[in-house]
Amino acid sequence: MTLALTSEQRELSASVGQFAARRAPIAATREALDLLAQGHLPPWWEELCASGFHAVHLPERYGGQGGELLDAACVLEAAGKASLPGPLLPTVTTGAVASLAEPSPSAEALLTRLAGGLAAVVVLPRDSQFTVQLDGDRWLISGGSGLASGVCTAATALVGAVTEEGQMVWAAVDTVHPAVAVEAVAGTDLLTDLGTMRLTAYPVEQADVLHGIDAERAEYLATALTASMAAGIAQWCVEAATAHLHTREQFGKLIGTFQALQHNAAMLLVNSELASAATWDAVRATGEPLDQHRMAAAGAALMAIAPCPDLALDTLTMFGAIGFTWEHDLHLYWRRATSLAASIGPRSRWARRLGEVTTTQERNFSVDLGDAESEFRARVAATLDTAAALRNDRPGRQGDYEHFATGAQRTAIAEAGLIAPHWPPPWGFDASPLQQLIIDEEFGKRRALVRPSLGIAEWILPSLIKAGSKELQERLIPATQRGELAWCQLFSEPGAGSDLAALTTRATKVDGGWRVSGHKIWTSSAHRADFGALLARTDPTAAKHRGIGYFIVNMRSEGIEVQPIKQASGEQEFNEVFLDDVFVPDEMLLGEPTGGWALAIATMAEERSAISGYVQYDRAAPLRRLAAGEERDDVVRELGELDAYANAIKALGVRETIRLLGGQGAGPASSIAKVAMNVLLRRTFSATLGSSGRIAMAIDSDVVQPYLRVPAELIGGGTKEIQLNIIAQMILGLPRR
Repeated sequence: MTLALTSEQRELSASVGQFAARRAPIAATREALDLLAQGHLPPWWEELCASGFHAVHLPERYGGQGGELLDAACVLEAAGKASLPGPLLPTVTTGAVASLAEPSPSAEALLTRLAGGLAAVVVLPRDSQFTVQLDGDRWLISGGSGLASGVCTAATALVGAVTEEGQMVWAAVDTVHPAVAVEAVAGTDLLTDLGTMRLTAYPVEQADVLHGIDAERAEYLATALTASMAAGIAQWCVEAATAHLHTREQFGKLIGTFQALQHNAAMLLVNSELASAATWDAVRATGEPLDQHRMAAAGAALMAIAPCPDLALDTLTMFGAIGFTWEHDLHLYWRRATSLAASIGPRSRWARRLGEVTTTQERNFSVDLGDAESEFRARVAATLDTAAALRNDRPGRQGDYEHFATGAQRTAIAEAGLIAPHWPPPWGFDASPLQQLIIDEEFGKRRALVRPSLGIAEWILPSLIKAGSKELQERLIPATQRGELAWCQLFSEPGAGSDLAALTTRATKVDGGWRVSGHKIWTSSAHRADFGALLARTDPTAAKHRGIGYFIVNMRSEGIEVQPIKQASGEQEFNEVFLDDVFVPDEMLLGEPTGGWALAIATMAEERSAISGYVQYDRAAPLRRLAAGEERDDVVRELGELDAYANAIKALGVRETIRLLGGQGAGPASSIAKVAMNVLLRRTFSATLGSSGRIAMAIDSDVVQPYLRVPAELIGGGTKEIQLNIIAQMILGLPRR
């Protein structure tokens, strides 16, 4: 996944990559490392600026391209991926920060010079100790900066200095002025110069001061753009590692067949995708309220910038000693990633900053739909208003939860097609992604109206719609939507686990149907279910993926025995199911007798998508209460780290939604989110237990009960390891054994 959402942005990214390949190949960059460190502009800088890459986000009236900040982020992402040297990041960042200034001749002059190709750097107040005092009609700035990338190359530096009264004064500093001393420092990043700057009574006319730049906003802008380059580095790591695994041989085999390396590559992709999602969220938050901007920027710092060196190091370990040589390009990316991570300051500061906000607030991930589909929205609103006046008066078959309750309210919502609006008529109305978002929003506006859930049936009924007879659909779907029928999924077996194709339950053809015998396990809600979706082997001579049938089984049938499995929590939501010569009529077979595998894959895709959506529930609530109730800096930092991860998953989902709204096909977001949710759950409960202390000794605490349920969520829908196999082989294309 790249930051680009539109075809124009994808073309822009491709153009930057082509420019880098043509004018700045890494072989040529290596020959110029010493010159770059001394602050010499790359020989192609003027050509790059003539193409407008450095000013895509600046207004046309100043000579820019008139684009958005996300366009600039796409340029930096592509530059990071191509290892483009020079001062592009500091120059683009300076333009973004200068654009925060109120309109004035001084702001216009600076932006015009930047659009014209002036190399520049912004020195944030957090990274400097500049002070300013009045001297008649002008200001005098003195003090020094910390280490700054691009300062030796910069012709102009945008600096913020503080008066004795604490007022911030921003001004553009001419770096060749006698009052300016720039000193080069040997840098970790070999592709961009590094140095410090000292000002001694640098004069600034009052008319040249830039007003309206908020130092905190400026920092968050700089962080988002830094994350964009880090995201590009992460993407290069994924592609480089995958290509290496495709070609490198050891012990007579491609190393891409080794499961450990497949899992490492898959996790590299997961972390890269989360980095891109968090970066995109930070870029789009520019115009939002300050607390929202703070949350998004901190998320990018913690998910894209700070982890980037480790992502490069993980890539290096997959290359082995090859990746540790000077001749291999990997060290250039690794060193740049390390420098970028250092440039934003300590990770703990960002975690604390995020945790302080998310103790009481949430990141807003709503999508602005404007007045799109206004007539459709009005119809949905009227239906839900009518339903809100009704009541559900009976518990549901799937458990005593509000979203399973049955009665007039649920029936009204079901008959309007609003329980599964994306299903085809008459069960839904083929709602588009945009219409689904509108429905989500309208339910969200009515907090007292509980949105009904289909539970496990949500994963199964699409297969019934696809392959079941009309009579079977009419018999089972409306009653399920009304909450009158409960379902279970009879897939896993004691000897197969997540390897569903290894199942041994047999279905033998008889007159009028099939006789099924076998043993299923870990079957959620089987003790309450009226019907189950069952996989059974119908042709033992066929290849294991081909000889499988997909059946709908009446759980009251003779020969079915359900035995509850008591869990560590003391609850009994899982079951073993024994099938002894159970008769299943022909009409309960979906599709062809040996075509069940494709239907099973579709069911699991629905299940994994649903499970990945669990991020909507706040699993860090106990930790959030600890952070709010005590002065505990360690808890606040832990909370910040967790919320950065959770918000990245949410951003991933929002991006996928926007892609669908734009007519693009579904991407790998569901698989990525499933693995990410697994990681998040483990990290959340580990942090909560580690911070709770003696509270966790009591079983009825709000810490331990959720913790004892977590294995079901970690394993449900397929283990993390199985999902990593899918990502490695189906998404990255690594070879099977």
